[in-house]
Amino acid sequence: MKPIQRRTALAMLGAAAASATPFARSAEQWSPTKLVRIIVPIVGSTNDTLARLVANKLQDALGQAVIVENKGGAGGNIGAAEVAKAAPDGHTLLTGFNGPIAINKTLFKSLPYDPEKDLTPITLAVSSPQFLAVHPSVKANNVKEFIELSKKKPMSYGSVSVGSASHLTMEMLKSATGADITHVPYKGATQAVVDLVGGIVDAAFLVPGNISQFVQEGRLKVIATTGTKRFPSMPQVPTMIEQGFPNFVATSWIGFLAPGKTPPEIIKRYNQEIVKILRMPDVKAQLEKMEFEVVAGSPEQFRDWIKAEIPRWGAVIKSTGARAD
Repeated sequence: MKPIQRRTALAMLGAAAASATPFARSAEQWSPTKLVRIIVPIVGSTNDTLARLVANKLQDALGQAVIVENKGGAGGNIGAAEVAKAAPDGHTLLTGFNGPIAINKTLFKSLPYDPEKDLTPITLAVSSPQFLAVHPSVKANNVKEFIELSKKKPMSYGSVSVGSASHLTMEMLKSATGADITHVPYKGATQAVVDLVGGIVDAAFLVPGNISQFVQEGRLKVIATTGTKRFPSMPQVPTMIEQGFPNFVATSWIGFLAPGKTPPEIIKRYNQEIVKILRMPDVKAQLEKMEFEVVAGSPEQFRDWIKAEIPRWGAVIKSTGARAD
């Protein structure tokens, strides 16, 4: 390289580095200046447990208090709307799940927010398949027997909320088989599980973390999973695919989001810290004990995930005719 060309190249590299440095420094140095709130849009759920696990570690990383607030209702829309309308300054976050982020855009006639425009993805945190759990009094040991039974006697199913994967997964099954099962929506997983164990409702699609203890105690039985393969902690439970439903796959997931228009440096800082927390051995062990698979990806990956999930669940809603209002 000629001296003049080399000097020019070095100058250009220096200019590029100089222009990149302020952004890198601001991304590293951004910190909240007041208390940070993590809004959980569904009460009494694994969503809440995840939020508290992360909050406890996040406040140490940020040097600022981080609290968890439950704002359940309307299938997660109330909590999601509060975050969507919050100032995009890094002091309000959301633990979003299938319902308010991907399902409700089609399930409800209108939403007080647009999940793609008014919320900014930080990271998809965890995912898990659904399990079809039934009360022991239900005389069915597989999906075929369950469907046949539903056509002979009145049956009901609980869901963790209107518009949740718990709700739509059963509607998928009803649409595919002609099963006649009445929907009983709850405001969170806790009461749905209590009523299922108590025999108030006959069945529910729930994540394994909600039901594994009761299955072990013989107070519930599980007849199918919606994963693509059998779940490690319940290898005896066959998939829907194995039972003759080749396209029946449904995943529950939880991710962290911020208000729309939150600056990139804030999103980057939160992504770095939350991903680091999710991958900590003690946190990962607790999440795996709750039967979750840790994902912990980039904001871009989560954005792409949401873009794919909205039309996927939208197709389910349109084919089943499910509505929330």
